[in-house]
Amino acid sequence: MPPFKLIMISAMYENGGNTTHRMLDGHPEIFAYPYESQLGTRALNDWLLSTVPFKYRWPEFAMSGNPADDYEAFFDEEMKTRLRVPQRSKFKDADMDLDEADRKRLFVQFLADKPRTRANIVEAFFRSTFDAWKNFRRTGRETTYLGYSPVIVLDTERILADFPAGHVLHVVRNPWAGYADTRKRPFPLSLSRYTWTWNLCQHMALTFAERYPKNFHILRFEDMIANPTKVMTDLCAKLGLSASDAVFYPSWNGTKLEQVYPWGTIRTPTPAVNLATANELSAAEQAEIRSLASVMLKLMRYDDFL
Repeated sequence: MPPFKLIMISAMYENGGNTTHRMLDGHPEIFAYPYESQLGTRALNDWLLSTVPFKYRWPEFAMSGNPADDYEAFFDEEMKTRLRVPQRSKFKDADMDLDEADRKRLFVQFLADKPRTRANIVEAFFRSTFDAWKNFRRTGRETTYLGYSPVIVLDTERILADFPAGHVLHVVRNPWAGYADTRKRPFPLSLSRYTWTWNLCQHMALTFAERYPKNFHILRFEDMIANPTKVMTDLCAKLGLSASDAVFYPSWNGTKLEQVYPWGTIRTPTPAVNLATANELSAAEQAEIRSLASVMLKLMRYDDFL
């Protein structure tokens, strides 16, 4: 069995994580998880739980347990909803031939003769998905698994402790457009909470980029949509992937998407739409975000975005 290689995408809510995930989807060397890979489990208990939901965190498992229960412990809401009640899933029109019982069987089988470690359980999560996915468009060149979980930048050190050769790719978008898109959700965060969480994510991202320069990468959403050819080509090189034209546009299972939705609130990733979205906020809202995020706006080169 080839060695397990993992790239985890992180992004603050509505910061372009889904778009980046879908841009990398078509790369011939990647097994791209089809939806958000919400790896979190209820066994996690730390101070950050008051900041972000456990479903977006790196998982924890009891020292004793069994693989069947481990499979169920992963929150994995988007995938499990698509497999269990497809008509209630926002991805119901995504053509996916994957039997969940088969996936769970392969998950348990993979772990049968392996030590009980978090790294092995996470590896089983990804491997069993693609081993069970019958109509996944394989190229025969796949070497790397790609996951995306919002704000998982918070768990960078735990991810790299499990997979020292892995990569964490953190996507950042200006907070005005990010908040304007978040506000369209049924239960949005307040402006203050959104902005302070955005600040925390960027502070940690800058710190980890210094601590792990070979494994942690920051990608500005604005740079990617302004020049996808150059930015994505450079990114592939940093991630140890070959150059590929398939990363210049969003796709799902190798099929080009005309819009990213429903994979994310961002439908059309262009500079014009991004700016228009930021300008949906009132002048007072824009000013409040600028005040609360003043330090990180400078460090992330957004101080003159609006």
